Amino acid sequence: MNIVVLISGNGSNLQAIIDACKEQKIKGTLRAVFSNKADAFGLERAREAGIPAHALAASQFANREAFDRELMREIDAYAPDVVVLAGYMRILSPAFVAHYEGRLLNIHPSLLPKYPGLHTHRQALENGDEEHGTSVHFVTDELDGGPVILQAKIPVFEGDSEEDITARVQVQEHAIYPLVVSWFVDGRLEMRENAAWLDGIKLSPQGYASDE
Repeated sequence: MNIVVLISGNGSNLQAIIDACKEQKIKGTLRAVFSNKADAFGLERAREAGIPAHALAASQFANREAFDRELMREIDAYAPDVVVLAGYMRILSPAFVAHYEGRLLNIHPSLLPKYPGLHTHRQALENGDEEHGTSVHFVTDELDGGPVILQAKIPVFEGDSEEDITARVQVQEHAIYPLVVSWFVDGRLEMRENAAWLDGIKLSPQGYASDE
């Protein structure tokens, strides 16, 4: 299966996926990486791995829809079976989401549905949460609202900073995101009836291996 990854920054989750492909933990081919920022370090990671790396600047386009149309055109040149958002910080147009429906994955640094949007670690600290985490989910039109596939939890300790939590969450992200991509590539994972299904079994709203 062909994989295309979208990034905006450092690309640590991209690196985890590159490594998993190399190690055959993901039995697919990472065809291309796209970023909305030309200076995103993740593009360097892609080039070092011999993967085509592209940058597309929003300033070149009249609006979000025009940007996404061009992005779709360039992505589709690689015939993707799955499009993976790995720290991609643009809100997607409904047309983009519809075009890749059922094959568009995202990772979000909170235990969804808690804390959609930005500054999730800060919110967890401010609210005195004792646990926090990360969620891999299918993308729908609702911001960070698509069906959850897999979550990983981390403890929040007294005196933690945002940096402490970020580091703890990223360790989990680098484990669970390649795993979910492998499930999709192996044909085990799908979205239907606005839910995630693994091996023909409908997952709970908290995803696979939840407490419920």
